[in-house]
Amino acid sequence: MKKISVIFLVLIMVLSFASIKVGAAEDDQLSVAILLPGPISDQGWNMVAYNALKHVEEELGVKTAYSEQVPASDYEEIFRGYASSGYDIIMGHGFEFGDAAKKVAKDFKDKKFIVTSTNITQEPNVASFRINDAQSGFVQGVIAALLTDTGTVGTLGGMEIPPIINQQKGFKAGVKYIDEDIEVISSYTGSFHDVAKGKEMTKAMAEEGVDIIVADADQTNLGVIEAAKEEDLLVLGSSGDIGKNNPEVVVTSLVEDFSVAFETVVKEVKKGNFKVKAYELGIKDDVVSLAPYRKFEDEISEENKEKINEVVEKFRSGELSVDEYLEY
Repeated sequence: MKKISVIFLVLIMVLSFASIKVGAAEDDQLSVAILLPGPISDQGWNMVAYNALKHVEEELGVKTAYSEQVPASDYEEIFRGYASSGYDIIMGHGFEFGDAAKKVAKDFKDKKFIVTSTNITQEPNVASFRINDAQSGFVQGVIAALLTDTGTVGTLGGMEIPPIINQQKGFKAGVKYIDEDIEVISSYTGSFHDVAKGKEMTKAMAEEGVDIIVADADQTNLGVIEAAKEEDLLVLGSSGDIGKNNPEVVVTSLVEDFSVAFETVVKEVKKGNFKVKAYELGIKDDVVSLAPYRKFEDEISEENKEKINEVVEKFRSGELSVDEYLEY
């Protein structure tokens, strides 16, 4: 019975990989696969990674594959599955994939393993890159402070993990950079997928006087949007441009474009220049940018737009360092 169960599990795994749509590969064609913690339709963290994957497929001619909504219990198995199937670069989109990647990488030293939103490395084949989340949060804080009417602003994250903790620290610093007297309310839903919880907590923040809120919880952001429409709140997005589908409440988003990072890694591997290192990317690298203001273009004063742009440009030039303003 045990032998039959093992065979069944292997068959399921093979069928799972077979169901992934990939392009036809040439003998020397580089291949890239990625594990995603959530759905590619979340308008946030997972969507930007999927878009970056499609970018390198189209621009650099690599074969690609992805697995979405991967549970923690399957991290190691899926990493091994891609490595055994011959994928050259295998990515885990989120710091939580780090331990599994490092473990599997030891058995596949001819493959390259990349983990995002962390700074881990392991010779000879594990590297990482992360977005400067505190910097993004700082810009969101500046915008919120300039636009609030109540003097109370908020930020709602998903899980209490380093990237979101850093975003919230940056947000508070950005708010105080503009006005020390503005109150900042921050919290976590404890989930990236609980839309109802996002809506409930956003409404609770509205009762405390919050009139502009950062949504940083992936799929849970949909609940934040629903509550914002009902409570007449303004929203600032994270990771993806959530204003595309919700222009009536989303002022702008700090959009993370992982295409640059993915392209850099693929090119280095192609040239044989892969380095085991941790990359940090941000505004100066054109990985983070402001989404259009859309309907708010005419509602935000030119003076405030100039202040926002000034902060962004100072980060771009290196004149401004977010670390100088963070409270640890």
